[in-house]
Amino acid sequence: MTVAPVLVGLGGALGAVARYGVGELVETDGLPIATFAVNVLGTFVLGLLTFAGADDEILLLVGTGACGAFTTFSSFSVGTVEAWERGDRWLAVGYALGTLIGAGVALLLAWLLGR
Repeated sequence: MTVAPVLVGLGGALGAVARYGVGELVETDGLPIATFAVNVLGTFVLGLLTFAGADDEILLLVGTGACGAFTTFSSFSVGTVEAWERGDRWLAVGYALGTLIGAGVALLLAWLLGR
């Protein structure tokens, strides 16, 4: 039996709990700040592990499991559409672009630190 499903499951449980914790700690005032934060941070962590040459087991545990459960593309999408439908067009566009740019900068920083 392979340990891969166990590693992904354990990492996923940790990532889900961490995601919940960020949502509880970060006050949003209607803005999807917690989702923005977890997506940028998760991108950084996964990028750092990848560029630093983490082994397959670490990538399964932290990358696929923890980062996969911690980050949330679906919440990002819903937050963007909800802002758009409320008529907050600038917020929707700013949030979408900010998330993409923030994740890109986080990935660049991870690449610089991990190589």
